[in-house]
Amino acid sequence: MLDLRLIREQPDFVKAEIAKLGEAAPIDEIVELDRRRREILTEVEQLRADRNEGSREIGRKPAGPEREAQISAMRELGDRIEALDAELKEVDDGLDERLMTVPNLPDPDVPVGAGEDENVVLGEFGERRTFDFAPRPHWELGEELGIIDFERGVKISGSRFYLLRGAGARLQRAMISWFLDVHTTEQGFSEVYPPALVRTEALVGTAQIPKFTDAQYKTTTGDHWLVPTAEVPVTNMYAGEILDEAALPIYHCAYSPCFRREQFSAGRDVRGIKRGHQFDKVELVKFVHPEQSNDELYKLLNQASLLLDRLEIPYRHLQMCTGDLSFVAAKKIDIEVWAPGCDEWLEVSSCSNFRDFQARRAGIRFRPEAGGANQFVHTLNGSALALPRMMIAVIENYQNEDGSITIPDVLRPYMGSVERIEPA
Repeated sequence: MLDLRLIREQPDFVKAEIAKLGEAAPIDEIVELDRRRREILTEVEQLRADRNEGSREIGRKPAGPEREAQISAMRELGDRIEALDAELKEVDDGLDERLMTVPNLPDPDVPVGAGEDENVVLGEFGERRTFDFAPRPHWELGEELGIIDFERGVKISGSRFYLLRGAGARLQRAMISWFLDVHTTEQGFSEVYPPALVRTEALVGTAQIPKFTDAQYKTTTGDHWLVPTAEVPVTNMYAGEILDEAALPIYHCAYSPCFRREQFSAGRDVRGIKRGHQFDKVELVKFVHPEQSNDELYKLLNQASLLLDRLEIPYRHLQMCTGDLSFVAAKKIDIEVWAPGCDEWLEVSSCSNFRDFQARRAGIRFRPEAGGANQFVHTLNGSALALPRMMIAVIENYQNEDGSITIPDVLRPYMGSVERIEPA
């Protein structure tokens, strides 16, 4: 959520920045509701002062017509205050509702562009493997090896579901365990195992609701939603809290299953396991001092990229332009891996700086050591890394001509020292 004061004082600037995103927001309505809100508060404050003074005068007046008239006047004041309080609630509700629809503003160094075609490649890393045979896609290799079962996944749950079996299930579990071990033992992250169900307020706090309500899975009873990412429960760990400045930065990592409706991607990535309603992911979440958030974004990018360096999988960093930023991010850099069988780049992480956008919605502040008013923290997050696309990257980059898959060296201790997944 944006600072209301910024919208009040610089509405034209806010509109111009939102226009760079290719979005629209009810800025004029917000300004008008804010004006009316402050007007009501001023009037109510004066009326309450008048009522207090009138009540004191009544106490000094003897019984009689004059006193009765004063009492009647105070009742009218009370009725007016009650009416204004009711209007104030309506205005507050309308203001909150509209503020929730305003996207974050892009950082000044985010390139301006209309959409994904104008994103900027910041660098490509690692050597693409050369094959002396035609590399095959993971959906062929996975089925032949018996590690991906599409038919039974669809039978059980419908389209865009699949089963990982045997060495395939173990390979994904190995990556998750190795990711978490690197983050916790080398990079200073504290591991969290969060709930897979959250309340509505948690999704509001991280800005999945109301903007992306239709992409979420909700339980049929109660106020619970399946998490679209561990970012939601982990960020909301500190909702409504005031942290000590000395505790910053706070780093958390978390594994979770993730659930998102994919009806909006009809016709896209229908082959294989690139896009499904359920997937696994290891997420990195940071709570940092505002002065450090930009540096922490690039540190986060390197922390996630280290895994790909050690896996020896080629990847690139892609800077999102304004037209391809998410609703909540002020700055976002994707990590994409090369998949030679699919012959395309696949996103496995989006490293984002949200500045104080989520912290305002969730009420996460810190107490400055030097004194003064409490401030909102800056939050960041990025996947490190997202399955199943990392499964695709390993299967396709480490495939052999006979259809077997070589296990990357760093994962072998997590695979019982198995070196290859071979056809039965």
